Amino acid sequence: MNIDTVFGLLGGLGLFLYGMQRMAEGLQKAAGDRLRQILELFTSHPLIAVVTGALVTVLVQSSSTTTVMIVGFVNAGLMNLSQAVGTIMGANIGTTITAQVVSFNIYRVALPCVGIGFILNFLCKNRTYRYIGLSLLGFGLLLVGMSTMSESLRPLRTYQPFLDLLVRFGQAPLLGVMAGALFTVLVQSSSATTGLVIAFSMQNLIDLPSGLALILGANLGTCITAQLAAIGASLTAKRAAMAHVLFNTFGVVVFLIVLKPFTDLIFLTSDNVTRQVANAHAIFNIVNTLLVFPFLSRFVTIVQRLVPGEETILECKPKYLDRRMLHSPAALMAATQEVLRMADISLDMLQESFQAFLKGDPKLIENVERKEDVVNDLEKAIITYLTEASHNPLSSKQTRKVTNLMHSVHDIERVGDHSTNIIELAQVRMDHKLGLSAMAEEEIVIMYHKVECIYTKAIELLRNERVDDAKRLIREDDIIDQMERDYRASHIRRLNEGTCHPEAGVVFLDLVSNLERVADHANNLAEAVAGTLLESEEELEERMLRQAT
Repeated sequence: MNIDTVFGLLGGLGLFLYGMQRMAEGLQKAAGDRLRQILELFTSHPLIAVVTGALVTVLVQSSSTTTVMIVGFVNAGLMNLSQAVGTIMGANIGTTITAQVVSFNIYRVALPCVGIGFILNFLCKNRTYRYIGLSLLGFGLLLVGMSTMSESLRPLRTYQPFLDLLVRFGQAPLLGVMAGALFTVLVQSSSATTGLVIAFSMQNLIDLPSGLALILGANLGTCITAQLAAIGASLTAKRAAMAHVLFNTFGVVVFLIVLKPFTDLIFLTSDNVTRQVANAHAIFNIVNTLLVFPFLSRFVTIVQRLVPGEETILECKPKYLDRRMLHSPAALMAATQEVLRMADISLDMLQESFQAFLKGDPKLIENVERKEDVVNDLEKAIITYLTEASHNPLSSKQTRKVTNLMHSVHDIERVGDHSTNIIELAQVRMDHKLGLSAMAEEEIVIMYHKVECIYTKAIELLRNERVDDAKRLIREDDIIDQMERDYRASHIRRLNEGTCHPEAGVVFLDLVSNLERVADHANNLAEAVAGTLLESEEELEERMLRQAT
């Protein structure tokens, strides 16, 4: 083996991976956010989840990418474990398409694809055409990479040590499985491993038994990506990653047991080793899904036992906004319940963000970031729901209720924003190892507890709508304002005396400011309940039109 062979193999593999990434990027951008919407919407039934997982993986050209998206959705509460397992099964089937495509002798279209793709991507002004061009360019580079790998391997046909090693993979399948898994872990792509095996077969360097062992290893090694994505994620997300490992491991074990009849079956699918390898990859994933899918509920139970624990699932979608109630008086009740749920989530964010600031806990920071997305999505959904509900004939009291709910939703979302600001301060404090003086820490703890108490009372007012209690709470806002002024003055004095680090002082002042603004928004909630935030019907109609657009 000479240096040209090594660099030819590495260069071809690099082109293959880069081309696959560009093709996936172009397809994803051409589809926009629809891929995520498809995964979110069309996975309610396990069988539909399998089909959806396969289709999305065909588009993104990577089961690892799809699996990482699935873990993210599970972590965000958009998908349960059964949906995730079904989608992962489909992703494994979808990833076989790449192997099927490159196993055909279509390398003459590689350079035309690169040329046409370049023209569309670099010269067209239309974004869709540019993304289609990027996909074509990536596909052409993928084929060029495969061709380069195949040609660089040609000298190995006479290199006996390498031939002996490949023969051993067929004679000792476990060795081949380990080699395929290790290579897949290193390059983070089962498609790359499959492509390399196909390149071997094109030069007649590998027979079917050896190729099968490497393909089985590739299916095992691809699980590492989901495991990495699940680090630090929720319990359910970790279970989804474990399901991927268990599913592929089960398939590898079963096919190793029946390797001889499986090999005989693959021999019947084609006379060409390259096509046989691609067919084996597809049949493995399809049959594995057919074996496990009928026992999906039991499989999920096994995964839950392997990764034990209890976790509260954070539902990202609206829970109470039933569109069947939209044109009835019950719509305001449904919206109120959703606003209260949104408020409770924002209170959790406030509590966790402050604890993250005090303790420097990265897990709490991740929790707040996850809930920030939920709060933002709920704000949009509630505003849209209220806007549509307002088209119904409403009494003046109901009109004020719609107005106050809209104001409240905005204030609750702003509390979430301030909680996000606090975790950013927590991150700065962790990164720079900033310490606060004992007096400074005591002051922010006192102020936080007061603000938390006020915000908790404000949420309770939204729940029980007691006007007298709301008016009393409004008067407490002056206490927080005075507290902020006093603490700013005392902290500036400590800075002048040199008892507090200047950089830590900036963090302290920003924290105090964010807490004061949380109290302001709590005050706004109380004012909404007290009925002091009123709009004329014309102002309300104008506001709703703005929200709708």
